[in-house]
Amino acid sequence: MEQQEIDVAAGVSKSVALIACTAMSVFYVAILYFPALILRLPPPSSFKSFLIRRFVCAAISSIVSLVACSLILPIRRWDVANLFGVFGFRLDHIWQALVFPLSLTSLMYTGSFVSKLLLAHSTCSEHWNNGGNLSVDCIKGILQQFICCILSMASNVSCWRNYFVAPLTEELVFRACMISLLLCGGFSTYTVIFLCPVFFSLAHLNHLLEFYLQKNCSFLKACTVVGFQLGYTVIFGWYASFLFVRTGGCSFVCFIFGMGHHC
Repeated sequence: MEQQEIDVAAGVSKSVALIACTAMSVFYVAILYFPALILRLPPPSSFKSFLIRRFVCAAISSIVSLVACSLILPIRRWDVANLFGVFGFRLDHIWQALVFPLSLTSLMYTGSFVSKLLLAHSTCSEHWNNGGNLSVDCIKGILQQFICCILSMASNVSCWRNYFVAPLTEELVFRACMISLLLCGGFSTYTVIFLCPVFFSLAHLNHLLEFYLQKNCSFLKACTVVGFQLGYTVIFGWYASFLFVRTGGCSFVCFIFGMGHHC
């Protein structure tokens, strides 16, 4: 964090930073069960309404975390630009925060890219060998398929979860808020990079109960599935935290990019 954004000399104690991060992790998960357990709302009538309810809960959790983090951090100025800068949204190096992390992330999917290019090349070769040509109608057909795909994704609530809500809210809570608190709490950069994903993985422990109780899985199978998921989230969390610390900006675009290859 830069000096003009946060008064580093004032600081935050390590215990306060750890307690705040733990509270944000618990609250991020606990609020998902708030409508059913506290408000006693009836079960969602459809999968779409179920996800929309969770979108609202995630949004509330993110806003509460941002407000709490703003009150805890010794922020020097309370103007909008400075507040955005504290949480990684800075226009002065937007290209570095977007292009570099996205380029680095794309290297992890080089094999997938090459495979898709080879498949596209094979399809085009087969099209040309069968006497096809690149006509205006062919181009229009490709564009129409592309537009239909975009419209289908825009109307799919699962796509909104995978490509917008989850990347944005998790990046705000588990990177923007927590890394700012831990760094201001006096933790070293490498400690923050390795510690922050622990809170990220704790937010996925609720899946253990969901698999064991709701899906009637054996405890061993539930532990295996959730353990694999936790391992992946920790590794990805290390990478995402490294990007945030090194670029000083939220890189939820990389989160979206990665989700696109796993969905």
